[in-house]
Amino acid sequence: MSFMQIIAALISIAAVFSYINYRLLKLPSTIGLMLMALCLSLLILLLDQFGLGLAPVAEQVIERLAFDEVLLHGMLGFLLFAGALHVNLADLARQKWVILALATIGIMISTLLVGLGAWWLFSMLGFSIPFIYCLLLGSLISPTDPIAVLGILKKVGAPKTLETKITGESLFNDGVGVVIFLVILGLISGEGELVLSDVLMLFAVEAIGGIVFGLLLGAIGFYMLRSVDQYQVEILTTLGLAMGGYALAEVIHVSAPIAIVVAGLMIGNHGRKLAMSVKTREHVDTFWELIDEILNAVLFVMIGLEILVISLGADHLKAGVLMIPLVLLARLISVSLPLSVFRRFREFSPGVVKILTWGGLRGGISVALALSLPKGDERDLILTVTYCIVIFSIMVQGLTIGRLIRR
Repeated sequence: MSFMQIIAALISIAAVFSYINYRLLKLPSTIGLMLMALCLSLLILLLDQFGLGLAPVAEQVIERLAFDEVLLHGMLGFLLFAGALHVNLADLARQKWVILALATIGIMISTLLVGLGAWWLFSMLGFSIPFIYCLLLGSLISPTDPIAVLGILKKVGAPKTLETKITGESLFNDGVGVVIFLVILGLISGEGELVLSDVLMLFAVEAIGGIVFGLLLGAIGFYMLRSVDQYQVEILTTLGLAMGGYALAEVIHVSAPIAIVVAGLMIGNHGRKLAMSVKTREHVDTFWELIDEILNAVLFVMIGLEILVISLGADHLKAGVLMIPLVLLARLISVSLPLSVFRRFREFSPGVVKILTWGGLRGGISVALALSLPKGDERDLILTVTYCIVIFSIMVQGLTIGRLIRR
């Protein structure tokens, strides 16, 4: 199959699954689609036991799709821009210090705790895996996924301040997580030594460079939107901003996710108020809501189908299941410590630690980072563990977070 045929098949499957979910399952869209994709994958594996030979063909198609490339270097820019477009900048500014602490210190604490927990658990289960690979697992599983978080938060009706904390953290913490991931991966591949100044420089270039570049993109986009009054041109401008800005950020080696989030916040706030007519705002909102829904549907179908290329050995699955409570515990501690400092100066919503812990969903970004690792035994184990955590996060935490917030 050609790449375009694979994309056509994915969109067709997503359309059919969306229809079935709407008419029968009535689950949140992303969860319903991923559940059906998982069932389809398991059915293919089951039929393969009867000699139909579907699994190898499906596996080749999924591998050709290159989930990590498609998500990290393609879909992510659209999804982050669409998510940031509807975040109120004033609400975000009021929570900026809490969000900054959770997205930096919290991620570092979680990475270390998950790494220590994984190293202990893997040793208990008989896996001989170096500690640095355990830290690598911690770095890719600690950031909450903005795509998964934003998709669920739309439905649960969280208090505004709490929703802002969860959304803001998820939009920015993946930049920090990716920086830590790249540093550890560089150490594993022998490209450098652990020097604090190098780590800080990489963080500055990636994160701060991403913010500066995002402000520049937003300013250019704002000027272009303000100088025209034709919604077709303005929609195309926002589309070029998301696509071209993300691609250019990768070329100049700054954090593309952070850059697009910053640009999306500028266009969604200052651009919406000062550079768009009412008619343009309606069309821009409708366009990006459609983009968001379509890509989310395709993404969660892809996550469900990825089980076809993941090791399903009993030992790996056991490690994945046992890592779930350890990751939740690390999330609880990494949220509690920063918030305990802020409690001296401000009040928080009731149950904020519990909700931030349970609402810290993991999603496609973690799976994509795991898939980007060099092939080997360590990759197989990390990928299976990551997939188990992501499935639990979306299926269990995603389905129950609304009930927890209401309680």
